[in-house]
Amino acid sequence: MTAAQVVEIRMPKFPECWESCGNCRTEDVFVQSVLVRAGESIGYDEPLIVLETGKTAMDIPSPRAGTIVEVKVDEGDLIDEGDLIALVAIG
Repeated sequence: MTAAQVVEIRMPKFPECWESCGNCRTEDVFVQSVLVRAGESIGYDEPLIVLETGKTAMDIPSPRAGTIVEVKVDEGDLIDEGDLIALVAIG
């Protein structure tokens, strides 16, 4: 039996539209909701958190399937590209 590998899930690059016009990102981006907790199974592309930009809300999906080991963000936290969202055990 092989041990599960723990991988980091980080905030992906912000959508290109935020760079081109920026109208939907005029304020700080923060975590509106955390949709997972340690011990829960998560599937590929299932939402982990919901971001709030002041003008829009956006789900951030998981790029991996596995079991949440630890969530590294809380509701209300400011978040930026590359920030650690969660640790996930895969395999």
